[in-house]
Amino acid sequence: MDKAHIKYTLSWATLVLMIFVFIYVTTIFDVIGQYGMTTIVLIGINLIAAVGLNLVIGMSGQFSLGHAGFMAIGAYATALVSSAIPSIYGFIISLIVGIMVSGVIALAVGLPTLRLSGDYLAIATLGVAEIIRIIIINMKSTRGAAGIFGIPNFVNWQVVFGLSVVAIVFVVNFVRSTTGQAIIAVRDNEIAAESLGINTTKYKVIAFVLGAMLAAIAGGLRASFIQSVSPQDYTFMQSITILIIVVLGGIGSISGTVVTAIVLGILDVILQNFGSLRMVIYALVLIIVMIFRPKGLLGTSEFSLKKILFDSGGDHGNNNSKNQ
Repeated sequence: MDKAHIKYTLSWATLVLMIFVFIYVTTIFDVIGQYGMTTIVLIGINLIAAVGLNLVIGMSGQFSLGHAGFMAIGAYATALVSSAIPSIYGFIISLIVGIMVSGVIALAVGLPTLRLSGDYLAIATLGVAEIIRIIIINMKSTRGAAGIFGIPNFVNWQVVFGLSVVAIVFVVNFVRSTTGQAIIAVRDNEIAAESLGINTTKYKVIAFVLGAMLAAIAGGLRASFIQSVSPQDYTFMQSITILIIVVLGGIGSISGTVVTAIVLGILDVILQNFGSLRMVIYALVLIIVMIFRPKGLLGTSEFSLKKILFDSGGDHGNNNSKNQ
């Protein structure tokens, strides 16, 4: 690892630490209150789910509307396991169980459905999410439509913040890996990828499974934090909420997903004071953004500290050499 890469990594670590300290200070002095902290936690949870969905839509080019179903699996796994084992170890086990179950179901669903594309795939994944929700409603252990209450709370903003950072770092590095580059190759030109010997279905399924696992983590965190879960929490609208974050941020841009999750979370808090007009104003904001930025806030670009911190210095050095 060269010095430039070490400086680049340390600069990102410093930025993350500064954000953590800022939130910690606001917590100590109760600057934003309990409602503000709840908002921060929910933003982080939506961010984890959106990063997973962006891996499916942005990186593999598959349009999925089934994210709510995998969030529901993670949520109910946390509700059942952590209620049976009310300890931090039970909570960790519940997240692992949710991840594994979501991964297995995503694998079983992905193998046949990811041979489809476009609208057909969207309808298929939407159907899968509804099947999961209906099964949950009709199971006795999940208490049907009534849901489960009194779930032990082992989630705070520190846990969500840490897992959000881990999810982002994981996805960014995965995209840069050999497997990630193969997935992007399939997205860009599936026929050309097949001609190079790439198993397109295999790499689509990998992205789909990883996205489902991240959705399960988000669902588990949400269930533990809110301390209740019901099938009504994971309807079609939950998938649309996560999809909006991905589309507005820029399909394929992790930086855009992060920015949009924060902006929409703050916007939702501000619009709480407008009562019934909140959804109208929210919709107008979305329409305006899509008119002027049809590719999303950041398009396909990523925020880079390397360009800001190092490229400017390099340009300055080049200018000095030219002057000499």
